[in-house]
Amino acid sequence: MKLSQVLNGLNVKNEYKDVEITDVTSDSRLVEKGYLFVCIKGASFDGHSVAKQMLEKGAAAVVVEKDLGIENQIIVDNTRESYSPICANFFGNPANKLKLIGLTGTNGKTTTTFLIKQILENVGKKVGLIGTVQNMVGSEVYPAHYTTPDPHELQSLFRKMVDANCEYCVMEVSSQALAQGRVKGIHFLIGAFTNLTQDHLDYHKTWENYFNAKRILFENCDIAVTNVDDKNGLKIVENLPCKVVTYAVDNINSDYTAKNVSFSSNGVKYELVGDKIGRVVCPIPGRFSVYNSLCAATVALALGVDFEDTLIAIGKSNGVKGRIEVVPTNTDYTVIIDYAHSPDGLENIISSLKEIAKGRVVTLFGCGGDRDKTKRPKMGKIAADLSDFCVVTSDNPRSENPSDIIKDILEGMKDSKTPYVVVENRKEAITWALHNAQKDDIILLAGKGHETYQILPTGTIHFDEREVVAEVLNS
Repeated sequence: MKLSQVLNGLNVKNEYKDVEITDVTSDSRLVEKGYLFVCIKGASFDGHSVAKQMLEKGAAAVVVEKDLGIENQIIVDNTRESYSPICANFFGNPANKLKLIGLTGTNGKTTTTFLIKQILENVGKKVGLIGTVQNMVGSEVYPAHYTTPDPHELQSLFRKMVDANCEYCVMEVSSQALAQGRVKGIHFLIGAFTNLTQDHLDYHKTWENYFNAKRILFENCDIAVTNVDDKNGLKIVENLPCKVVTYAVDNINSDYTAKNVSFSSNGVKYELVGDKIGRVVCPIPGRFSVYNSLCAATVALALGVDFEDTLIAIGKSNGVKGRIEVVPTNTDYTVIIDYAHSPDGLENIISSLKEIAKGRVVTLFGCGGDRDKTKRPKMGKIAADLSDFCVVTSDNPRSENPSDIIKDILEGMKDSKTPYVVVENRKEAITWALHNAQKDDIILLAGKGHETYQILPTGTIHFDEREVVAEVLNS
């Protein structure tokens, strides 16, 4: 592809030679002969510092924000914002051929995207999915490295979807991706909002930055589907030109409302009230499943999917790996794995399990290292206040000392009367929890969810909690 085609639509400030481009990247480690290298300044590395070396390595040209006095440089105002449209151009702007549905919010994105995909497939549509657990092109599965991939991987996935004749793509859109311009230039048919609670403040620094990053999605969509039980549900679409469709459990003035909600260990049931009234039976337990399925239904109905077809598809859902996932144990207690790693997420899952528990709810959890430290005592307090017993352990400590993270957690538990133990090693903690489980207990393994690894100060190791549970029980 010619360089002029890759740069189409960008405000280039200098003249350049229209050479052939074999690929584009912002990763200096990937550059090969004929590549276009985009110099992006990150938190710890500035691509401009290696621009000359990239040309020596074989790059056909480099995109920069300032005149570096080197050959084959393309000067633009903002390389980070330019990278997404550059990648889109390179892959033939595939997103323009898809009906895009983007979900943002602190919790619920993953399950809701899967539900939307299942509803659309139930009525014969071919759908791609991009998110935390995995990426999918129809039924083909591709590994997910980030909730929202970098622009090159994202546009590559869009290209695969178009080539496979997908009509829709439903994707999780993270606040970091929005802030970093990973979806710059992409227009969504529907943007959906689940909720907004504390998370990622280690990156965004302030609540306002976090909120404003989420709001970017709704500045670039035709229809906004939003949860008006959340205090930010209307604020996030305030004064925007998109059509707004609302859903809620408690707000009776919403377009779609869940009424007469009931909970069981097998799932949730409620009346979906909108233009019509129908019975929703969602086979995923937990109060948050009401909101997730309600959001998915509202999105589907906003797309024009038949009301009855929507309800039928929700009833067929299989759930999502690592989201209130019941692990087979053949014991008289239950083990559940859930990704809850924020204060609100932890509160939601424990509260939901308390509603269906016959015995104790035993919560095993930790907090991630190199992330927002203010969450730690909050999560400790929530776990202690809501659980019958806690096992405090390690999560992904990353570069931090796990014992320091645990000390922060315990600050929030010091005034609670709920008994707890500290077992720093997570495998040993799971072993302790299973060996001390009682009849009818629910053992909640919180924080890791779908992850099959653990990030330690010494490096990343394989760690799948399903395998750990099986190993402990078999021994």
